[in-house]
Amino acid sequence: MKTKKHDTRWMVSVALMAAIVIVLANTPLGMIQLPIIKATTVHIPVILGAILLGPGAGAILGAVFGICSLVSNTMAPTLLSFAFSPFLSTTGIPGALKAIWISVGCRILIGVAAGWLWVLFTKIKLNQFIALPIVGFVGSMVNTVTVMGSIYFLFAQQYAEAKEVALTAVFGLVMGTVTASGIPEAIAAAILVLALGKVLVVVFRKMNLGAVNVESAK
Repeated sequence: MKTKKHDTRWMVSVALMAAIVIVLANTPLGMIQLPIIKATTVHIPVILGAILLGPGAGAILGAVFGICSLVSNTMAPTLLSFAFSPFLSTTGIPGALKAIWISVGCRILIGVAAGWLWVLFTKIKLNQFIALPIVGFVGSMVNTVTVMGSIYFLFAQQYAEAKEVALTAVFGLVMGTVTASGIPEAIAAAILVLALGKVLVVVFRKMNLGAVNVESAK
């Protein structure tokens, strides 16, 4: 009965985090204005969910994030939506599968990477003030690097055509996005995950709900 109650609370917690992902993905709350760019915050609950509830929950939340991205790019397509929506594929079924990987698969990796990194830091008892921002930063960079890297390796030709540049210029554009957008987003994620995670880890530990018993709260 105790295990069933724990599982129910875990599922409810995952559902609540998923609801936050959906709200952020579909409202202006999912973006924060930085001095130069707008940084997405949709991956923040994915990272926090992975920390609080484990890599499995992180994968589920990442999938929710990815599905929201797929739907958004399908319903309100932009210049590069062919890389995120299988319904806008310009290269048939292979292109559709690639788009699913980028929109959903890469986002699942956010939760998996953040969750297991947190497990590692917990096992070595790394102080939370160090562990939380590192997990936030890495989780965010996993999103940027895997998405942009996949676009480069899977859609370089289509990306060049959409941007109206030479194929040889694609690598520079991808690296420019990683630098100008990915790094500020990762820094913002590190700060937010530290600020929110420090409180939530204690709450979840008291509820005996977290996937790991965190010892590094000092």
